[in-house]
Amino acid sequence: MIPLSFAQRRYWFLHQLEGGETWNMSAAFRLVGSLDHDALAAAFRDVVERHEILRTTYVADDDGELHQRILSVAEGWAQARLPLVDAAAEDVPGAVERAVAHAFDLATEIPVRASLVRSSPREHVLVLVIHHIATDGSSGGPLARDLAAAYTARLAGHAPAWEPLPVQYKDFTLWQREVLGDVADPGSLAATQLEYWRKELAGIPQPLNLPLDRPRSAEVRTAGNAVAFTVHPDVTAGLEKLAADRGTSMAMILQAALAVLLGKLGCGDDIPIATPIAGRTDEAMADLIGCFVNNLVLRVDLSGDPSFTQVLAQVRNKALAAYEHQDLPFDVLVESINPDRSIAHRPLFQVMCGWQNYEKPPLYLPGLEVEFQQALPAKTMVDLYVSMAMDSSGRLHGDIQYGTDLFDQDTIEAMADRFKRVLAQLVADPNVRVGDMDVLSATERQQLLSVVNDTAEPTLEEGLVGAMRRQARSTPDALAVVTEEESLTYHQLDARSNRMAHWLIDNGVRPESLVAVALPRTVDLMVALWAVLKSGAAYIPIDPDHPRSRIDYVLEHSKPVLVLDPDALADADLSACPDSAPEVVVHPDNTQYVIYTSGSTGTPKGVSVQRGAVANFVAAVRRRFPLSVGERMLFSTTVSFDMANTELYLPFVCGAVMVMAKKDTVADPAAVMKFLRRHEISVVQATPAFWQMLLAHDPEAAHGLRIVTGGEAVPQRLAETLAEQAAEVGNWYGPTETTTWSTMAPIEAGTGVAIGWPVGNTRVFVLDERLGVVPRGVQGELYVAGVGVARGYQGRSDLT
Repeated sequence: MIPLSFAQRRYWFLHQLEGGETWNMSAAFRLVGSLDHDALAAAFRDVVERHEILRTTYVADDDGELHQRILSVAEGWAQARLPLVDAAAEDVPGAVERAVAHAFDLATEIPVRASLVRSSPREHVLVLVIHHIATDGSSGGPLARDLAAAYTARLAGHAPAWEPLPVQYKDFTLWQREVLGDVADPGSLAATQLEYWRKELAGIPQPLNLPLDRPRSAEVRTAGNAVAFTVHPDVTAGLEKLAADRGTSMAMILQAALAVLLGKLGCGDDIPIATPIAGRTDEAMADLIGCFVNNLVLRVDLSGDPSFTQVLAQVRNKALAAYEHQDLPFDVLVESINPDRSIAHRPLFQVMCGWQNYEKPPLYLPGLEVEFQQALPAKTMVDLYVSMAMDSSGRLHGDIQYGTDLFDQDTIEAMADRFKRVLAQLVADPNVRVGDMDVLSATERQQLLSVVNDTAEPTLEEGLVGAMRRQARSTPDALAVVTEEESLTYHQLDARSNRMAHWLIDNGVRPESLVAVALPRTVDLMVALWAVLKSGAAYIPIDPDHPRSRIDYVLEHSKPVLVLDPDALADADLSACPDSAPEVVVHPDNTQYVIYTSGSTGTPKGVSVQRGAVANFVAAVRRRFPLSVGERMLFSTTVSFDMANTELYLPFVCGAVMVMAKKDTVADPAAVMKFLRRHEISVVQATPAFWQMLLAHDPEAAHGLRIVTGGEAVPQRLAETLAEQAAEVGNWYGPTETTTWSTMAPIEAGTGVAIGWPVGNTRVFVLDERLGVVPRGVQGELYVAGVGVARGYQGRSDLT
């Protein structure tokens, strides 16, 4: 029995895993002229007879071992038909697409099909489809030559009189196993080459951090498409000269350039890229159709900001070493290294770069004008495959095949433009540093630097306190705060907070004083916060349910002049204090609050936020997410988490109602749902974790609500659920230091999750490690500038 070659084993396994037409290789030829269908059908059968691989099926014996079963000539001829399909001219592409999508049964069916689509008596399209288990890119030349010779002979009325092939694919299969030997044998070629690859690929990043438009699915996805591009002739000439000057091949230059591009697109400094190699190491294989191709993984190190010539030299050395170790089949390598496996991506590499220097299939058929038409792939074998070739006129062109489940077409079109931009820069200056290469167009740079950051907007000129007072004058009898025990109108909230502000002033509180507010979720909490602001001081929000050690640390570190807790309020006599607004002069750069985050080390870190920053934040939120008069917003976030600022401030500048839930209510999803319904709440801000808790309890929990979420990454599935149910969903992002939210974006069904655009009077940049602007969709460090950026609070000595 004849075993499968290692490459065949790979494609057989992938066929079983992914099925369908994923691993078909196809070509279409437009034929214009007088065509003899019978002669072409006979010629196709002649080719199937000549190449045993085209009449081979793949079966398992009683022990489950796979082997090749070569059908007889008669059996092969019986399956090698050339059906004629009539189609109107506009329907030809669809007919070709259906032919290309044939799903082979490798156990019973020969791995090749041909069909003829006729749109008129003198116009046809010949479609050839071969499963990858039986062919590779270099097989196109022998196939076209043999089909042309056979058609010419059949037109003359006889069979082709060609010389027998010196070997068949089965001979290569047996030779491959004999030469390689067993990887378990230290003296074998396989073991020697495996040792090289083990060292070369140790610690390879998996998967590569590509700039995906969508996260990887846990399922096998192979839908693909391609974007074609052409390199300018002057750049092509420069690349050829560079190759000659540096003693490299064009393939090496393109591989190095692609690695640089991927590095600039946020993939890191360790870039593994596979390159297909023909694998026809013996002249006897030159005229064979078959699957000889192997994959070599070249790993490019971009660390240390090398010049392009240094990267090119590295690629050259690695490529030459890889060629010396090319006999080890990729499948054997994967089995031996045994990297972490995932059906969501290929092992060891997710990007390929191919230089198509094999013979393109010029099909010469007597009496016919033949135009080669390469069908774009309906499937893709890797995330990205950059394929380059030089045509007969000396033009360098290529295409980028991509997985449509991961990338949008405009992303790949931009990637093709960036690749051409990299090629042009390295031709202009081969010694350019990788960090100095620019992949942005002038228009794109202008868009990222200026257009998206044109955020000049009015702020709350009267400040937050002034806006609240204006609202109290406008709707004095409207509800402002509702709790489970008590309610306050706007007039009542304004008057009570005025009295407490006077009391604070009488007790030594001044602008830039710090007052700790450690109160439970009652109306007193809101009265106290507004009172501190009206006194000109800044507050430190403290959750009384936090561990005592944390509270003690915050108080010791901040040294407030007063602590407003239940005991302090019980002792405060406000009866003699007026309910008029105190006359206090504050400025936008005065502190509004000092909030303590958990800190990256676990030790609470104080952040000081200015009044002008908060006024700008509230104005921006009101523009993006306005509340109507009387609309009810849930207050559920702990006051010591700056995300609560939206709930604390937004209702009171819109004339809306804050409805305050107790801690025990917020912790119980059933209680939350009852609370929302009982108080007719329509606006809810909460973290993604909170929404997941509610939806787990009630799958329709978000129905009809206006929703804001943030504070942590929003999972795609949650985003889709919220978008489908809610009346409106906003995803807001920002660190504490940028006054709660820096960016805002709507979440809509089917659009993915983004952090969006900067809030008013704020600029946002995503930069690389050299502080260069990265393209959209590329990971980098987020830099925020504007009135909303706060300062770190290091303790009492920082206060002025």
